[in-house]
Amino acid sequence: MNWSILYRLLTLAALPFALLYHWYRSISRGRKSAFGERFGFLPVAAQKSLAGQPVIWLHAVSVGEVIAGRPLLKGLRQRYPEYRLLLSVTTETGRSVAEQDQLADVITYFPFDIHFAVCRLLDAVRPRTIVIMETEIWPVFTYEAQRRSIPLLLANGRISARSFPRYRRFAWFFRPVLQRFSGLGMQSMADLERILAIGAPKERSRVLGNLKYDIPFSPVAADERGQLRQHYRIPADLAVFCCGSTHPGEEEPVLAAYQGLLRQFPALLLILAPRHPERVAEVETTACALGLPVVRRSRLGQQSEGCNAGMVLLVDTVGELMQLYALSDLAYVGGSLVPTGGHNLLEPASRGIPILFGPHMDNFQEITALTLAYGAGVQVTGQQELQDAAADFLATPELRHVVGTNGLKLLRDSGGAVERHLAMLHGVLQQ
Repeated sequence: MNWSILYRLLTLAALPFALLYHWYRSISRGRKSAFGERFGFLPVAAQKSLAGQPVIWLHAVSVGEVIAGRPLLKGLRQRYPEYRLLLSVTTETGRSVAEQDQLADVITYFPFDIHFAVCRLLDAVRPRTIVIMETEIWPVFTYEAQRRSIPLLLANGRISARSFPRYRRFAWFFRPVLQRFSGLGMQSMADLERILAIGAPKERSRVLGNLKYDIPFSPVAADERGQLRQHYRIPADLAVFCCGSTHPGEEEPVLAAYQGLLRQFPALLLILAPRHPERVAEVETTACALGLPVVRRSRLGQQSEGCNAGMVLLVDTVGELMQLYALSDLAYVGGSLVPTGGHNLLEPASRGIPILFGPHMDNFQEITALTLAYGAGVQVTGQQELQDAAADFLATPELRHVVGTNGLKLLRDSGGAVERHLAMLHGVLQQ
């Protein structure tokens, strides 16, 4: 049996389980299931917004891809003002961040990779080109786009060293899908070599750099920091340690390090932002069991006194992490003390504050290497090293300034990926 027919049969067979999964997630998180969009139905208002207009469609899976896509969306808006921009996402948190950004004219969920859902959305949108962020490669979607002569581009492409063996094992599956792309822009030479090894067309694949380096960056002025602290009801005289995007098994060492730091720096506040907001109750229980007072971000306005020293400000909202980094003195980037691959170190670096992170940075090897090479952060192996490194920064404002400035220099030296991606897109549109 042809593999593509087998794939379509398997996706149809898996559809009931996918529906149950999305239904459970929507109920457990108190969000709309949006099954209509996942089956390719655009809301009427969105259809009217796109009707008769040339459209560029960008797909970003979740929060990380949406954030990476911000500079590209801004570049598209400036370079092609006559085009409407459609942004599709897969996750609820990705959509929340996308809607806050308001960088696209229409935001929708990416359809299930089944024939009738994909065809319905492609026929409704009729995009001039489709830009897919990183490694979202869907066989039915790419086939139907190619059948309609819609150019497909891969932007900010990456294949981690950890996932590469799995991709290579199924190269027979990915090769025909990759051949449908008109252009593949990879983050690094290592990413290029890996995608070529699994079947990407050599003549259409190139290194364009990492879009994440093109995020806006600037040191936080004193008045901006003061306004942000006032907004979050944080006293100006507190030192603030922001721990973002933490995962299960990571909050315990972070909170233990915080308790140790409080003995040396009593005028300290911890901001703790779990990667998945649905885990907030679990994290709150952990903090309270250690005797730490907790206030949730969503309930901050109900507090008579705001934030105090020794407290944990627990972030149960989406899309505020960059502001929280901006008001902080020091950041820890999660997903790195536990083996989940890490998260983007450039977000706190762009606000000119020093960064701490753990040993598990498999998904961000290039950024990690540059962060260490520029002296923009410190890699730690566990709770005690996290505590000791944070103590060094909190005790030495001059060190915080130097390391934070190094992060800004890293971003200044590493930009340009947006222009290279736009050049690839322009070549396709000209055709």
